[in-house]
Amino acid sequence: MKKLFESWKRFLKEAVEMVCPPATQDLELNTKNRDGAIKAEHIQYGPLNVSEPGDYWLDIAEYWNTTEDAAKQSVCGNCVAFDVSPRMDECMPGPTSDADGRLGYCWMHHFKCHSARACRTWAKGGPIEEDNISADWQSRANFGEEK
Repeated sequence: MKKLFESWKRFLKEAVEMVCPPATQDLELNTKNRDGAIKAEHIQYGPLNVSEPGDYWLDIAEYWNTTEDAAKQSVCGNCVAFDVSPRMDECMPGPTSDADGRLGYCWMHHFKCHSARACRTWAKGGPIEEDNISADWQSRANFGEEK
């Protein structure tokens, strides 16, 4: 009986860890988190329209003290916190790709983000493509900070 109970506890723990992040299921929460990332001086998520970026890449290149071409290579699609794992694809509300890239989940700022955009907090090393790595990020996430 004790072994069955331990197995059940492990199953429940794994199920909780694999639940979809709240912002993937709640449009209002996702919009609030995304808009906050756009407005926050330390994040500056953008450009709003990847086809017409305005001065976004020039501005972020100046912030990073690099060239505009180098800045354009540092996008969500190759950020360490950009999750496009199979399990995260299942959390998305619909199609996740378009001509410019694909939708994924940002574990740094807790919203659905587009691979062709970027932010000032970009970090090399992504994307997250494996469910076990996605689950690890989720187990360390603090959903209480999603506002």
